[in-house]
Amino acid sequence: MEPRETGEGSGRRTVAVAGASGLIGGALARSLEADGHRVVRLVRREPRTGDEVRWDPSSGRLDPAALDGCDAVVNLAGAGVGDRRWTDEYKRRIRESRTGGTAALAGAIVAMDTPPRVFVNGSAVGYYGDTGDRPVDEDAPPGRGFLPELTVEWEAAAEPARAAGVRTALARTGLVVSRGGGAWGRLFPLFRAGLGGRLGDGREYWSFIALRDEVAALRHLLFTPGLEGPFNLTAPLPVTNREVTAAMAKVLRRPAVFAVPAPVLRAVLGEMSQDVLGSTRAVPRRLRESGFVFSCPDVESAVRAALDD
Repeated sequence: MEPRETGEGSGRRTVAVAGASGLIGGALARSLEADGHRVVRLVRREPRTGDEVRWDPSSGRLDPAALDGCDAVVNLAGAGVGDRRWTDEYKRRIRESRTGGTAALAGAIVAMDTPPRVFVNGSAVGYYGDTGDRPVDEDAPPGRGFLPELTVEWEAAAEPARAAGVRTALARTGLVVSRGGGAWGRLFPLFRAGLGGRLGDGREYWSFIALRDEVAALRHLLFTPGLEGPFNLTAPLPVTNREVTAAMAKVLRRPAVFAVPAPVLRAVLGEMSQDVLGSTRAVPRRLRESGFVFSCPDVESAVRAALDD
C-alpha cells in the first residue's frame, strides 16, 4: 500500500536527506527533527548512527532498501559551485555530483515496491543564466553557459521519479543569506572588517533568500500536496549588487567603500566570474501562488535574520 500524502500537520514523517552535512541540508534536517520528524541522512562515509545510511552518489547507484519506510526524499547534495576555480576537472566534478546523485536517488525510488510519495530535488536559479534586469519566473527558458546547461541536466536526472508517479518538485534556489556558508558566508567577514563593497559595476541582480525562508520553502514543497515541477526559491524582491552592499553596510554598521572591478574578478575567478558578474532577476511566482509567505521578503530583513540564526 502506498503511503498517503497529507498536509504539514498530519503527524510524524520519515524524510531521507542527501546533503544533510551542508548549509541548507543541515538546517532542514534540524528543523524537521525539532518538529518530531525522523531524518535519515545519506552519507558517503561509514554510518555512525542508526539514522545514517551510506551511499555513493559518484557511482550513480543506490540500494533501494536504503529508502525503505521513507515518506519523502530531499536531495541537496553536490560539490559547491563557488568552492574553487572552475577548472575542467572541477566542472566535471560539479556536474557528476549533481546529475549522478540525482540519478541514483531517482533510480532507487523507481525500483522500490512502496516508493516515497514526494521527491524534492535541489536545483538553482543558474538555470536562467544572465537575464539582465528582466524578471524571470518558472516559465522562462534556460539560459546559455555552464550553469544553465548543468541545471537542465540536473533537473532531467530527476525525471524518472516523476514519470513513475512520484510527486517531484525542483527547488531552484538563489543565493542563500547566511553567515554559515555559501557565497554570503564569505561576505559577512569582509563587511565586518570594513572591506566590503560592490562587485563589478553593482547593477547585476542577485536573487537571494534568507536561510530560514529556504528551509520553510523546502518544507512547504515537502508537505503541501500537489506541488510539483520547478519552483524559484528566492525572495520576492531581488536586488542589485549595489543594494546588497548598502544593506550589508547598514545592518553591520560598517563602511562599504571598496569595489572589485570586473577585469580583476575575471582574472582571479576565471569562468566562474560569469556567475558572479551575471545578473539573474528570478521571482518566486509559483511559490507565492501556492500560498507560501516569506518571513524575510527584502534583503535588509534577510541580512538581519542571518545575524540571529
